[in-house]
Amino acid sequence: MFLMIILLLAGLALVVFGADWLVDGASSVARRAGLSEFVIGLTIVGMGTSAPEMVVSLVGALEGNGDITVGNVVGSNVFNTLLILGVTALILPIGITRSNRRRDIPVNIVVTALLMLLGMESTIFGIGTDGLSRFDGAVLLALFAVYMWISFRSGKTTDQAGEEGQKQQKLWLSILMILGGLAALVAGGNLFVNNATGLASALGVSDKFIAVTILAGGTSLPELATCIAAAVKKKGQLALGNIIGSNIFNILLILGTSAVIAPVSFQSINLVDMAVLMASALALGTSIFIGRRNQLDRVDGALFLIIWAAYMAYLIVNL
Repeated sequence: MFLMIILLLAGLALVVFGADWLVDGASSVARRAGLSEFVIGLTIVGMGTSAPEMVVSLVGALEGNGDITVGNVVGSNVFNTLLILGVTALILPIGITRSNRRRDIPVNIVVTALLMLLGMESTIFGIGTDGLSRFDGAVLLALFAVYMWISFRSGKTTDQAGEEGQKQQKLWLSILMILGGLAALVAGGNLFVNNATGLASALGVSDKFIAVTILAGGTSLPELATCIAAAVKKKGQLALGNIIGSNIFNILLILGTSAVIAPVSFQSINLVDMAVLMASALALGTSIFIGRRNQLDRVDGALFLIIWAAYMAYLIVNL
C-alpha cells in the first residue's frame, strides 16, 4: 500500500507539471496568434488544464471503468466551479463581460443540462439506461467542434497592448513544452489512475467516491493553480475562461471521446450528484444577476464554497 501511495503521488506530480508545461507552451503559441485573454483561458488554457481529466477518464474508459470516467468529470466540474472559482473570487472579485453573460455562462449551463438529460434518461424519463451511448458521444464531439470553431473565430483581437511588455517565448521552446507536457500527462495519468483504483480497492472505498473526490481534486489542481495565479496577477478573465472552458471540454470532449471508445455507464452516479453538478452551473449563472451584476464577488465565492463543502459532507456520510 505504501508503494501505491508513492506511485500515486509521483503520477500526480507528473500530471501537474505536464499540465503546467502544456499550458505555458500552448498559451505562448496562442498569443502569437493574437487571441484575447478570455479566449486563451477558454480554449488553450482550458483545454490544457483539462488534459489530466482527459487522460484519467480515457484510461478509465479503455479499462472499462465507467465509475472513474464519469465520476472524474462530474467531480472535476463541481470542484472547478464551486471550489476553484469560489477561492478565486475570494482572492479577487472577477469582472463579468457582456459576452460572458450572453454566451459563455449560458453555454456552460446548456452543456451541463444536456449531459444530465442524456446520461440520466432512465432516472428522469424512465426510458433506456443511465449512461452515454456511442451516438451520444458523437453528438457531444460534434458540439465540441462547433464550439471550438465559434470560440476561435470570435476570439481574435488586434489589441496587443498587454503583450508588448512581455518577452515572447521562442516557438521551438513552446512546441517542446507542449510535447513534453503531453508525455508527462500520459505517463502520470496512467500511474495516478492505476494506483488510485488499487488503493481504493485495498481500503474498500468505492471507485465512484475516489473518482469524485481524490481523482477530481487531483486532476483539477492545474485549474486551481492557474486560477490562483491569475487572481494574484489580476487577470480575472483568464481565470473565468479557464474554468468555463475546462467544464465544457470535460463534458463535450472528454465524455464524448470516452463514450465513442466505449459506452459510459452512469450506474454509480445518482440524481444528487447530477443535481449538484447542475446547481454549480446555475449558481454561476444566477450570481451575475444577484448583487453586483458585472462581477463575481466575494459573497458569491463564499456561497460557492459553502455548497461545495455541503456536497463533500454528503459524499463522506454516504460512503
